[in-house]
Amino acid sequence: MLRSRRFLATVSLAALLAAAAGLFVAWTQRSGGISKPDAPGIHAAFTQRSYAPGARVRLRILDPRRRMTIRFFRVGLERRRALRNDVMAGTPVTAPRTLSGSEPLTRLGAWPSGLYFARLSGGGLVGYAPFVVRPRRLGEHRVLIVLPTNTWQAYNFRDLDGNGVGDTWYASDSVHTVDLTRPFLDRGVPPHYRGYDQAFLEWLARTGRRADFVSDDDFERVGSGDELARAYDLVAFPGHEEYVTAHAYDVAERYRDLGGNLAFLAANNFFYKVERHGDMLHGRTRWRDLGRPEVRLIGAQYVDWNHDKYANRPYVVTSTAATPWLFRGSGLRDGTAFGRYGIEIDARTGDSPPGTQVLARIPNVFGRGKTAEMTYYETPRGARVFAAGAMNFGGSAHNPVVARLLANLWARLARP
Repeated sequence: MLRSRRFLATVSLAALLAAAAGLFVAWTQRSGGISKPDAPGIHAAFTQRSYAPGARVRLRILDPRRRMTIRFFRVGLERRRALRNDVMAGTPVTAPRTLSGSEPLTRLGAWPSGLYFARLSGGGLVGYAPFVVRPRRLGEHRVLIVLPTNTWQAYNFRDLDGNGVGDTWYASDSVHTVDLTRPFLDRGVPPHYRGYDQAFLEWLARTGRRADFVSDDDFERVGSGDELARAYDLVAFPGHEEYVTAHAYDVAERYRDLGGNLAFLAANNFFYKVERHGDMLHGRTRWRDLGRPEVRLIGAQYVDWNHDKYANRPYVVTSTAATPWLFRGSGLRDGTAFGRYGIEIDARTGDSPPGTQVLARIPNVFGRGKTAEMTYYETPRGARVFAAGAMNFGGSAHNPVVARLLANLWARLARP
């Protein structure tokens, strides 16, 4: 009897400890305290985040298999949109071929600039390794698309060193660096890609609009805002461009000051200053705490996030008269609501550039006084700057109303 009681007590204690451990894991995952679980798949990443057309590339595979196949795809013209966070969709640009080795070399085709990925399959598993094909030279097209590759990695919770904590500052306050070379979780698909990036890239390709694509690494290599202004009429940041270096900020600001047009299609852009050393991002410090609030460039700046509490809500148009060209053909008028947005939001401050107009609002979306604002301003040098003010505006380009607004925005900003 005593033995049985001891056994039951041991079992009960074990169950209690297991439950406590489960609660701890659940809590730490919600608070970003540990690495997040990964979906079964092939985990791989290219050693660089962008390549020139025709470049030789190296693919690092964490779990090489005796036999697997690789096939390259371009994002944009796929017939079916990916409906899961761990799937990337695209159109094939190569045939499948057999691959072996943990760090195989291969050569890209002379493909146009854009977002691409390698699809790996073997042993019943699949993985994706995205990368950017940059233009051979700046200014091949007059519009530049800067993909948020720094933010993708900042939200990547992969624990590459195996210490139980994701290799990102979002996993623990003790982590102050982000490894830019890690495979993404979710079988290699960048975090939030399906919600924030996919639809805009599809809209761009399907409407035949041509642009140069770069990663944050490429944007960092632009010599100056003067060089950028000579090459492009419009620089668009379609995703969540949260982390930028001082050089990137200087280049974008100088470009605007010279009359270059900017479009920010998400929210919480240019929020943190970071430093790049080799393959590591170091930081992070809010630009507004350094005396350079991002609102001076963007027109609106980060207010808050939804705290997993507030639901998305529609924009309400407030001023079609301010930019009649933007709303032309959309069916929108003052007081009309469209879409559902939130997640993170921006709004004007006293540091917004003179003449910054509010085009639409999401009133009190995160509680009283926390309102998202879609903004637009022009400068005496002729720069035109649009900011969506909500995280997934560009990511909702499949919405016909948003598609029309994007087309109007492109027509206005993609010219001197």
